[in-house]
Amino acid sequence: MRYYIIAGERSGDLHGGNLAKALRKYDPKAVFRGFGGEYMDEAGVELAVHYGEMAFMGMTELLANLRKISRYIRKCKRDIHQYKPDVIILIDYGGFNRRIARYARKQGFRVFYYIPPKVWAWYQGRAWEIKANVDRLFVILPFEKEFYKRFDWDVDYVGNPVLDAVRAHQPDEAFLERENLVGEKPIVALLPGSRRQELELIIPAMADVARKNPMYRFVVASIDNLNPALYADLRALTNVSFVNNKTYDLLLHSRAAVVTSGTATLETALFHVPQVVVYRASFISYLLAKMVIKVPYISLVNLIAGREVVKELIQGEANESAISSELSRLIDGDRRQVVKEGYREIVRLLDTGSSASENAAKLMVYYMSQ
Repeated sequence: MRYYIIAGERSGDLHGGNLAKALRKYDPKAVFRGFGGEYMDEAGVELAVHYGEMAFMGMTELLANLRKISRYIRKCKRDIHQYKPDVIILIDYGGFNRRIARYARKQGFRVFYYIPPKVWAWYQGRAWEIKANVDRLFVILPFEKEFYKRFDWDVDYVGNPVLDAVRAHQPDEAFLERENLVGEKPIVALLPGSRRQELELIIPAMADVARKNPMYRFVVASIDNLNPALYADLRALTNVSFVNNKTYDLLLHSRAAVVTSGTATLETALFHVPQVVVYRASFISYLLAKMVIKVPYISLVNLIAGREVVKELIQGEANESAISSELSRLIDGDRRQVVKEGYREIVRLLDTGSSASENAAKLMVYYMSQ
């Protein structure tokens, strides 16, 4: 069968690559094309566009790039029309992929959505739109199955690919020595995110925390495809080190972490590292988000647990004093064991016994045969 996979961000590219590999197990004659990145390319997906050309963060940047986004949507539609896939598989990237789903429905293409947009967080009515344009929905958070029941839609919970990635990780036994991190100071991981705007807004606060806490060794999980100048405030500090593209090995050796809200909060939890979640957005983006968000938490950890497991510090609250106070409680204080018990509960909720990509691929091939 011919599959067209669309992922617009790094995490979606990773999940798309794993899904393509799993699909080939159940459909040996599968051929792939789509929008993605290195992981999908490695898995044998012919790329029409690299996601790096169209990765935008925040409402203000999206508004500023509407013309460019529209150009890529038109290109995607033309490419789908020429490729004529048996099924289009959408992965996250809601604003773009919802428009492709509407187009695909009108053109008579079959549409699967793996890791749908977080409409449960805001614009919940969009669930009706997704239902109207998508044949099968494959969700990765347990509470999403219950959410879609409110819209009279039985969707498939396939497990969580982040849990799969953490379990599949092969530790580098020489990591500490290789990265010159051997020492007596507790290691605190700094995970500022993977997008330029995230780093610009949160790194100054992280630098303040590192500057005021010389008793800890702060290690930044940096991304090598971002401008090194974005990390300048942290590079100037003697108790700050950097590791590139080795977040999982860093978490294995960390006593605690400061994490920008996103998938990294769940990754940190699955490595059982106590964390404080931080988030800063532009003033306009924050005001707009505050008007539409329908959930009580921003971190996946708390959303999955349905309660506060980790402390969330947003906008002005994400300051040196508040972050440092929570770090102290996580490293040696009363919060450490409470948080780790919450993490064990999250693992129990996520675990299906097999990988999300395997579960999704098996179901997709089955549904395609019907």
